[in-house]
Amino acid sequence: MDEDIHEMTRDELIDEVKKLRQGIRRHRDSSLHELCWHHPALWGLLPEKTDPVPEVPEWPEFLRGCVKYRQSLDEQAPHAPRTNRPYEE
Repeated sequence: MDEDIHEMTRDELIDEVKKLRQGIRRHRDSSLHELCWHHPALWGLLPEKTDPVPEVPEWPEFLRGCVKYRQSLDEQAPHAPRTNRPYEE
């Protein structure tokens, strides 16, 4: 799957690492409601060009997952700042 990297020059590999790091940082720096979104731009950094269509849970299961994710933030990032800022489109 990653055979293409064996054909890259040193400079091409450096450019690829920089591109991937930029994408990871963009995702890492997501905050607030951005944390809940579908992120095809991140997957688009991969060399294989696919357009995966996610399997989407029905609403009750989806909301349970959202609650579970938010609970995990309390456990994994207990000191992260909290906000009551509303969602804005």
